[in-house]
Amino acid sequence: MKYVYPRIRDLREDNDLTQEHLANRLNLHLTQYRRYETGESEVPVHIVKELALFYNVSSDYLIGITNEPTAIK
Repeated sequence: MKYVYPRIRDLREDNDLTQEHLANRLNLHLTQYRRYETGESEVPVHIVKELALFYNVSSDYLIGITNEPTAIK
């Protein structure tokens, strides 16, 4: 899931949020969240789901299946 890393960073920065804010929101240690953003650790599916819900984007967008942030209805 190589697309997840830059997209979660870009979404966070676009929303003027800190890594600490997201780590707290996801009940993670800051170090673990940083690993997700840098690609050092795989992002688990349940975290992808939480991020998609938080940012109101599709999980397909986060994992790189589509470049459209929102799901087609």
